[in-house]
Amino acid sequence: MTKLKKGAWVFVAVQDPGGNEHFLGLHDPESDVSYIPAFKNKEDAQSCLIHLPKQKGKKYEVQAILFEDLAQDALNNQFVIFLLDGEGKILEKTPSTIR
Repeated sequence: MTKLKKGAWVFVAVQDPGGNEHFLGLHDPESDVSYIPAFKNKEDAQSCLIHLPKQKGKKYEVQAILFEDLAQDALNNQFVIFLLDGEGKILEKTPSTIR
């Protein structure tokens, strides 16, 4: 299992960067959970982003964020975080990804 330490940076896809930006959020129909995909490094985020479902006509950009800031935003908006690898495999799900 992958555990992130406090102060760890993760990478997420941001929709409409510089405008009405927000994190790319997805829905997992198997578990009926809304989640934000996050990655341990930028390369994994960029390689997986092309495979994630996105809205047509929207711009997406990979950005770094402190994990605890992302976790707070996800909690405030009833999302969980799925830590993924570059192929989209789930490595970990929140809230158990921080120690």
